[in-house]
Amino acid sequence: MLEKVANGVLKGDVRSIARAISIVENNESEAEKLINILYPHTKGAYIIGLTGSPGVGKSTLADKLIAQFRGVGYNLAVLAVDPSSPFTGGAFLGDRLRMQSHALDRGVFIRSMGTRGSLGGLSPAISDAIKVLDAGGKEVLLVETVGVGQAEVDIVSTADTVVLVLVPGLGDDIQVNKAGIMEIADIFVVNKADREGVNRVVTEVRMMLDIAYGKKKNEWVPPIIKTIAEKGDGVEELVDAIGKHREYLKESGALQQRRSKRIKWELENTLQHKISRYLEEYVLHEVEVDYLEKIMRREVSNYAAAEEILGRILRKEGVVDEC
Repeated sequence: MLEKVANGVLKGDVRSIARAISIVENNESEAEKLINILYPHTKGAYIIGLTGSPGVGKSTLADKLIAQFRGVGYNLAVLAVDPSSPFTGGAFLGDRLRMQSHALDRGVFIRSMGTRGSLGGLSPAISDAIKVLDAGGKEVLLVETVGVGQAEVDIVSTADTVVLVLVPGLGDDIQVNKAGIMEIADIFVVNKADREGVNRVVTEVRMMLDIAYGKKKNEWVPPIIKTIAEKGDGVEELVDAIGKHREYLKESGALQQRRSKRIKWELENTLQHKISRYLEEYVLHEVEVDYLEKIMRREVSNYAAAEEILGRILRKEGVVDEC
């Protein structure tokens, strides 16, 4: 069955791509096998991250960006990450409702994904979903994050170009964000620019950039673009800025550096996950109760218990000799 799904993905079949993403979201063992098949066929699709607080108009902006990229012939996909309920694990997954004008375009694939407990603004399966879409022939990927604030920094490890969307009228929005996600942006967008206070937001961002970059030369300084996404105003300028940033990354060698860091980040996350799963499935159920009781009786601390458990694992796997 996996071979059939993989072959469909490589042919660009929409149903197969949708099925493959469902597999990477829901079936860990099958997901590993599927990605092993598809990964050699990935080509390095360009990934654009859209991030910002809830309600700033990311989905509307994504809808307009789709039209612009399709207008010049790109085959593209959108991954819109919605928050999951902490109680049911479900998600509203409503972003696609704002992009219905592209529903019949076979050159556009739109998928909503739940965060499923992730605190970094992205779904844990997002990296694998990107690989599926890349292998399926998508040249540009728009990844719209959930918009949860400063914790939303995973996008910098995923995207080639990060677009941070702001709007006027959110009070101390700049003050709140500048200590965290303001540093991750390659392009700033001030959306809903027909609102009062837009110039104040632009001025605050520009002042922050002046402090951060000063007189640095030969370095990308994030541009600030005003848009009214609902009307399409400023979207062409945003696409142009994304193109310029892409060229800068290629010419400076920064694109290769970013992608190398992404691979390292993904590998470390995969290793951590596999180690955690091993501990949970094969070790802790054998030793956890004993050590919990020892800790409760204050015979050992949690650190000493962890050290002893680790020793048992290493001896079990033959990494160290039995004493």
